[in-house]
Amino acid sequence: ECGERNKKPDWASVTLGVFVCQGCSLLHRGIPHISRVKSVQQEIWDTSEVELMAAMGNEPAKAKYEQKVPAFYYRPKHTDCKLLREQWIRARYERNEFEFIEKQEPYSAGYREGFLWKRGRDNGQFLSRKFILSEREGALKYFNKQDARDPKAVMKIETLNATFQPAKIGNPYGLQITYLRDNSTRNIFVYHSDSKEMVDWFNAIRAARFHYLQVAFPGASDEELVPKLTRSFMKEGFMEKTGPKHTEGFKKRWFTMDDRRLMYFKDPLDAYARGEVFIGSKENSYTVLPGLPPSTQGYHWNHGITIVTPDRKFLFACETEAEQRDWIAAFQRVINRPMRPQEYAGKS
Repeated sequence: ECGERNKKPDWASVTLGVFVCQGCSLLHRGIPHISRVKSVQQEIWDTSEVELMAAMGNEPAKAKYEQKVPAFYYRPKHTDCKLLREQWIRARYERNEFEFIEKQEPYSAGYREGFLWKRGRDNGQFLSRKFILSEREGALKYFNKQDARDPKAVMKIETLNATFQPAKIGNPYGLQITYLRDNSTRNIFVYHSDSKEMVDWFNAIRAARFHYLQVAFPGASDEELVPKLTRSFMKEGFMEKTGPKHTEGFKKRWFTMDDRRLMYFKDPLDAYARGEVFIGSKENSYTVLPGLPPSTQGYHWNHGITIVTPDRKFLFACETEAEQRDWIAAFQRVINRPMRPQEYAGKS
């Protein structure tokens, strides 16, 4: 169900004929009119239930309920947020979206319009804003007033990204949308009270990105394009940093690692980064080292990290050794990966 292959499925839907893990079983219980869940080991089964499981099974069920899943549609993993996993189950078994293409219109039509609650940049309040996604115009726009003719912001599909951030935003349906403006990252934070509506927006953005990339890279296969549609951040969290002279005091900042962009913010929900650090590859003389230079002063957290670039050294400090280890691993993954030609253009 969710791609978790390390565990034996201890549960089954005796009405759908599929085995599920414990996490998915809890979500199946949310649609009792469609799916009735039983324990494989601890409950007594009727003969008819056993016969259904033998006749159906996960692979035939997949062939039936997933026969027309669009290439761009996000298939959640067991590590994804509850919203994505729940809506994936409902889309297949409750709404039968992938048996009837006309049911996919909300996210595949190339145009979507509606209202989302958007966090204000300055006051932090969420206010209802009109959003329009248009593949023809190549942009996602939002308007501060319902009858406004001109949008408050125009986000080009070319640089658009979306990732669910329920804990960070403080809403189970919270979505973070990022885009580039003047080669700097801009964040907006939105949600909708309807879970299906929110996932439809997410997949509509993915569809727009998919169709844009098909035009931009006409020879590329679906398998090559799908990983480029949306991405989760490699790592986020607080670290301390100092300035370029290494003589200023260290300040606590929120860091986001988005592919090769390491951005830092005063607050996790800031619209703009205070700064960005480009992380290249080892072939371009980028390295990451545990610890700080011996002469370093002014830090409060004791677990240092030094990133060496061709231009300068960047110094950071983590609160715990585990955080230091995780950040170093994230930096190392990026540094070990050779740079693609288009990444040189994004280097600032």
